[in-house]
Amino acid sequence: MCGIVGIVGKQEVGPLLLEGLKRLEYRGYDSAGIATLVEDRIERRRAEGKLSNLADLVEKQPVVGTIGIGHTRWATHGIPNEVNAHPHKTDRVAMVHNGIIENFQELRQELDGLGHKMTSDTDTEVVVQLIDYYLQQGKTPVEAVSTTLKRLEGAFALAIIFAGEQDLMIGARKGSPLAVGFGDGEMYLGSDALALAPLTKKIAYMEEGDWVVLNSQGATFHDYEDTVVEREVKLTELSGALIGKGGHRHFMLKEIYEQPQVIGDTLHAFLNPATRTLTLPDLPFDLKDISKITIIACGTSSYAALTAKYWLEGLAKVPVEVDIASEFRYRNVEMPEKGVAIFISQSGETADTLAALRYCREQGQKILSIVNVPESSIARESDAVLLTYAGPEIGVASTKAFTTQLMVLACFSVVMAKARGRIDAETEGQLAEALTEVPARAAEVLNHDERLLELAHEVAEARDVLYLGRGSSYPIALEGALKLKEISYIHAEGYAAGEMKHGPIALIDENVPVIVIAPSDELFDKTASNMQEVIARGGRVIFLSDAPGCKKLAEMANHAIALPQVNPFVAPILYSIPVQLLAYHVAVIKGTDVDQPRNLAKSVTVE
Repeated sequence: MCGIVGIVGKQEVGPLLLEGLKRLEYRGYDSAGIATLVEDRIERRRAEGKLSNLADLVEKQPVVGTIGIGHTRWATHGIPNEVNAHPHKTDRVAMVHNGIIENFQELRQELDGLGHKMTSDTDTEVVVQLIDYYLQQGKTPVEAVSTTLKRLEGAFALAIIFAGEQDLMIGARKGSPLAVGFGDGEMYLGSDALALAPLTKKIAYMEEGDWVVLNSQGATFHDYEDTVVEREVKLTELSGALIGKGGHRHFMLKEIYEQPQVIGDTLHAFLNPATRTLTLPDLPFDLKDISKITIIACGTSSYAALTAKYWLEGLAKVPVEVDIASEFRYRNVEMPEKGVAIFISQSGETADTLAALRYCREQGQKILSIVNVPESSIARESDAVLLTYAGPEIGVASTKAFTTQLMVLACFSVVMAKARGRIDAETEGQLAEALTEVPARAAEVLNHDERLLELAHEVAEARDVLYLGRGSSYPIALEGALKLKEISYIHAEGYAAGEMKHGPIALIDENVPVIVIAPSDELFDKTASNMQEVIARGGRVIFLSDAPGCKKLAEMANHAIALPQVNPFVAPILYSIPVQLLAYHVAVIKGTDVDQPRNLAKSVTVE
């Protein structure tokens, strides 16, 4: 949602804070700011809009100091402007915040009554003023923060500095991630390890309810009850070299083109190519005993979950329920004995998903997570973790994280089916071979990039676009529509092709491009019939199929792209790529901000 970085040490922190924020800009870019201590006073710089605006300001009005905090914002309370930008401060304290303070109105009324006047519309400023109030009452900075934390309801990660305290910074987390970095005579705070990668590889992840007191020599961790606790310091493998654009115009395009490699990297974690078998890490439950699987995710990850439902029910014959995290736990569903809940999240910090995980644990479910960040909150609170090996994904619209999630879920489905006796060794080998072909076939799909760019010019003129698919292609239709909405701001919807005649067909006319996703599978003829219904009503069809499918129907469509022919089981992974590329090119044509589309952030750590 927002990005936090803090440094206390021995060198000038201004440039380092800006560099850390640059690595966190995928978390928010409505505004940005930094604050440092200059002698005994707090010096602050803030700017509306992109981080480059703040960098320009700091170049004109430099800041000095060896202790400081920085923030890049995705707005929750208060419009994006300089007044609402972080850090928020008084003469005594400055703070940056990721999250939402749910009881801020109540606290604001109390502080107003005490004579504390707010200058912004944010919930964050209430926390700053509350700490300031306790400082005025004679409490030390540590006592003031400890007292304040116990009054806050909601989710937050905080980094706080104090006027006159050149060697003190306090961090706290509840529901939002925060990492502590250990340096040589310096200490760091960051929303994730990526922000701290150039500074240190020694990281400790704060646990739920923790708060930490930092000075240049080390950290003292406290739990919610103020008891001093130990937190494990780990070495992270993240490198600053991982986040360049690699010669591509945008991070999103770079990440699309990385998919053949990262899909293969992910597959190799599960595949024994010599025996054509797939295996999972040791799990704390027996796959044969699972009574039901519940898969929970948000956004793009929820479409990976829906694809897995087709695979698991079709192959393993296990009942699967898929739900979006923000709705699931409020249904107060009673969950079955011997049930497994699977949680999918690129960041591993998605607040809705994490809350649903905790509900499922209370309901006695075994917890399996599929994440891209092994040190994340979701991973740490799971019974078992299946990793995607996508590497850092900077573009807000998920691409390589989605296809690697699909690869993990495909491998899991095959292993599940084999363990339950639903497929034999020969079928397992065939499916493993099909998965082995995906990286190479994905590279072939990228060869259609120029053709997709041509089609993008036509799609870019539309106000509405429809995506159709059947079976496991239906979630890819949903994902294609989401991608187009996210980055081009064109209204788009994905539908199960068979549902067109039950209402959506009324939208079809010559101005509506209809993108049909139809690999040659057992549902191809049904999809073909639905496509003919669209054509009969003047719809402009862009047909995505393989060579046999295009041979049958390409002449009927306005445009057709023949993708590599693969086993229908793996087709959803492959067909994700052209819908990503199409959305990308449409967005570029329309001149939108591809990597940082308006109103969106990469990691959504509030509910």
